[in-house]
Amino acid sequence: MVDVILGLQWGDEGKGKIVDYFAPGYDVIARFQGGPNAGHTLYVDGKKTVLHQIPSGIFHEDKINLIGNGVVLDAVTLKRECETVASFGVDYKKNLYISERAHLILPTHRALDKASELAKGNEKIGSTLKGIGPTYMDKTGRNGLRVGDLLDKNFTTQYIKLRMKHQRLLDNFNFGEDITQWEEEFFEAIELLKEFKIVNGEYFINDKIQQGKKVLAEGAQGSMLDVDFGTFPFVTSSNTISAGVCTGLGVAPQKIKEVLGVTKAYCTRVGSGPFPTELLDETGELIRKTGNEFGSTTGRPRRCGWIDLVALQFACMINGVTQIVMTKADVLDGLSELSVCNAYSVNGEEKNYVPFQMNRVPIEPIYKHFEGWQADITNIKDFGSVPDKMKVYIEYINRFLGIPVKYISNGPGRDQLILA
Repeated sequence: MVDVILGLQWGDEGKGKIVDYFAPGYDVIARFQGGPNAGHTLYVDGKKTVLHQIPSGIFHEDKINLIGNGVVLDAVTLKRECETVASFGVDYKKNLYISERAHLILPTHRALDKASELAKGNEKIGSTLKGIGPTYMDKTGRNGLRVGDLLDKNFTTQYIKLRMKHQRLLDNFNFGEDITQWEEEFFEAIELLKEFKIVNGEYFINDKIQQGKKVLAEGAQGSMLDVDFGTFPFVTSSNTISAGVCTGLGVAPQKIKEVLGVTKAYCTRVGSGPFPTELLDETGELIRKTGNEFGSTTGRPRRCGWIDLVALQFACMINGVTQIVMTKADVLDGLSELSVCNAYSVNGEEKNYVPFQMNRVPIEPIYKHFEGWQADITNIKDFGSVPDKMKVYIEYINRFLGIPVKYISNGPGRDQLILA
């Protein structure tokens, strides 16, 4: 049996804390897509830490953690991350397994990412410059190197061959930056990578399922960044939706049971791309400051706006969401009025669906307004104690989506989660 936790917006929904909260009820926590562009924030013993590639179950010593084949892996980032995890007294090698089919991010992938983004000028996508897009391009182009290749005696030869191909592309971009240090760090990091338990991920995970183990699949980014169904071309390079679990771990669709979708009580987005409910005013700035909305991976300020139920309903549909976790509800505590987008106005016509190309049509959000609850909810432990005006807000979202908001996060702490 596999349950899934994934984001329903443009990423940054607070999935790390939610995975960490649910992890004790599972035997295996597995990342199924994305790469070091993920930034899952956890608070361990009151200290903040951010995981980029390691599954969020790593701080539970009795849990198995798997980096699946759908992930693109940066060995240098992984090495730094392992050092952070070790500083908490965790033996990361004990319970961390890596699929041999996971593709490696090479230094030249990072260079290509940077060169490509610079060449786009004002049309840049807002890449994190981690080399993720070029790595997925090599994967689909059947050129990439995988974790299992590290164990091949010809790995260095294969690396040089791919590097030369990348260099020709970099020459076309007139990219002259010296990446020698990047390469030194890479070869140092892959020596550590070889010491991990490198496994045939699909057999590994299915054997666990066969044994009756409970698996939690952890998504990165968000559904509106999915390469097929997101706000293309302002998307990531992988399938961030529940279907990505099947291809990113090698499990059959019927093995998936619960799909927990995570959404903020409002909306944020990092980088370029359409964002119909964005607030470019004092309210947007207040939400950003109160919610500390700055990228955990890049540090970039996040764009902020009201919750978009049209996009949220779309994300629930394509994921088969069975229950919703709403995060950062406490960020709205001080607002006297809240707005919820329940339709779009496109060229004067009311629409209740996500258009083919959001950035090609003028979208005006249609709002329903609510009174703010204007109360501190951070110490609330049960739904009965939630302010009535907040219940009205939650119940409207429940009715609109037809899917229950089952959990409400009211602060960053592990224990700050209300069962609705």
